[in-house]
Amino acid sequence: MSMIRDLRAAVRPSRVSLRKDSGAYDTTRDPATTSAVVDCAVYRDGARVETEAPLSPHRAMRQVRRDGGFVWIGLHEPTEDEFAGIAREFGLHPLAVEDAVQAHQRPKLERYDDSLFTVFKTVHYVDHDELTANSEVVETGEVMCFTGRDFFITVRHGGQGSLRALRHRLQEDPELLLKGPSAVLHAIADHVVDGYIAVADAVQDDIDEVETEVFSPGRKGTPRGTDAGRIYQLKREVLEFKRAVSPLLRPMQLLSERPMRLIDPEIQKYFRDVADHVARVQEQVTGFDELLNSILQANLAQASVAQNEDMRKITSWAAIIAVPTMVCGVYGMNFDYMPETHWKFGYPLVLSITVGLCLGIHRTLKRNGWL
Repeated sequence: MSMIRDLRAAVRPSRVSLRKDSGAYDTTRDPATTSAVVDCAVYRDGARVETEAPLSPHRAMRQVRRDGGFVWIGLHEPTEDEFAGIAREFGLHPLAVEDAVQAHQRPKLERYDDSLFTVFKTVHYVDHDELTANSEVVETGEVMCFTGRDFFITVRHGGQGSLRALRHRLQEDPELLLKGPSAVLHAIADHVVDGYIAVADAVQDDIDEVETEVFSPGRKGTPRGTDAGRIYQLKREVLEFKRAVSPLLRPMQLLSERPMRLIDPEIQKYFRDVADHVARVQEQVTGFDELLNSILQANLAQASVAQNEDMRKITSWAAIIAVPTMVCGVYGMNFDYMPETHWKFGYPLVLSITVGLCLGIHRTLKRNGWL
């Protein structure tokens, strides 16, 4: 039972804020080589079998079949030709191989005769000094896992989501690796979902910032609003985040509820914890989407209110200007017989009446909140 208690401790250190963590998204493949294989190792009795030279997948599998244990192969964006030999060596299903090479898959779990094929969407929060209408908030990648009786293969796509640190943590806990490939599958699932939690916390900060700007008072105590483009861009990023999280819930529930030949029973129950975390993040992301809808509607309503305020002011001043315009229009007509046109006090009287009417209208409109 001590091994099981240590299971969460081995993978939980990955739950750090993606604003500050750079190690979780480090190098992909060695730039000095063109091979898609990032790492290939044999694990026996819970420890990595050290070799003088790097192992090829074929040599690693020969060792496993001869001496026992399992092989863990990590690849980054392999081509069809690069992956074809590995697929033949491990008997991978052609449909799963096609998905692994082509990428752009939704999270899922597929069971074949001798292996499980699992797709995870990795999510990375992109730091930005200021949220704009063109800011990228969420960057996604993919991790595809082939789980067999004596092998575990990961295929990554995207420039982030490295599993190197996770591999090192697992190698420091031999009791976990004794459980074989299913323990590695759980560790990767938990690692990916912990990344979701960190991204969700960071996105929450961006939403809080936008919400504050929308409802913070501007001049004269009225809400000042914000750029609708920023809200819409953040909503699009949240939608991309949602596409990564929501489809993963069902595969994690299947791994935790249905007995599977390739999943160790003691490891299986810990997938329930991962499924619970996925459900929590899914609810949180759904709440983000609904909240952003409300914020966007509130911002548009504020824009409409501001436009109405401007139109009322324009209408009010037009009403005031209409009085002298009408008077000047009447007395500008060239008729010989018009009242008070030849009276000495006619001009001051008409001017006084005009000013008085304008002031009266201005006072009335201001009292009613139009000015």
